[in-house]
Amino acid sequence: MSVGLTAATMPPVVKKVVMLLTMVTAGVVLSGGVGEGATLAMYNKCRETVWPGIQPGAGKAVVARGGMRLQPGQATSVRLPAAGRAGSGPPGLRLRPRHRPGACATGDCGGSSSATAAAAPPATLAEITLARPPDFYDVSLVDGYNIPMSMTPFRGTGGRCASAGCVSDLNEVCPAGLAVRGGADNRVVACKSACSAFGAPQYCCTGSYGSPQQCKPTAYSRLFKTACPKAYSYAYDDPTSIQTCGAGASYIVTFCPHYR
Repeated sequence: MSVGLTAATMPPVVKKVVMLLTMVTAGVVLSGGVGEGATLAMYNKCRETVWPGIQPGAGKAVVARGGMRLQPGQATSVRLPAAGRAGSGPPGLRLRPRHRPGACATGDCGGSSSATAAAAPPATLAEITLARPPDFYDVSLVDGYNIPMSMTPFRGTGGRCASAGCVSDLNEVCPAGLAVRGGADNRVVACKSACSAFGAPQYCCTGSYGSPQQCKPTAYSRLFKTACPKAYSYAYDDPTSIQTCGAGASYIVTFCPHYR
């Protein structure tokens, strides 16, 4: 069954993005040669500015100059390459209103507003592999968490086409040993993964723990999974985390989807 958004539940800015997706999808069907690509729409429902960084797979062209700035309530869309892997994150979360590259509170990109260089964890990550069909996509907390994120297919056929994501505020339940604090009030602004925090093989699924049979959920990954059941909680959390969608799908990534 295909899962999508209805006009009744969409704010005006998202209706415009969905209209754009509809027009692009129709154009792709008619043009044939570029019909293997997809459109990725991004909508910022957060109260702060977000810088989504887009990293293509190895050997693929940079998409949208590697990232962009989304003000609260702003939406945009980009075309994804016809094949390969592109991440819609990690997003750099800007808690201060002025544009000063490298000053992101979380998901910092090393002094650049573009994310052609990997953003520093902890940061929520959305991934999509355009196999066409099916596409494979997920939202991952393997590198930690900074803001809620959902990924929803639009007009896909075949596969489950279910939403992926972490829509809870994991910072509210982040254990002290994983918490990253910042801001004038020293509040929790991000939550590290156990692998990032401790580097132990049993958390990172490395060394003698480098297989699904040996690397099992831990107390930390179970906490992540309880809060965000539709997101990767550790490296081998595939069965309940990766989603598929068939031909013709485009995707909407929403930052802070729980905000109204």
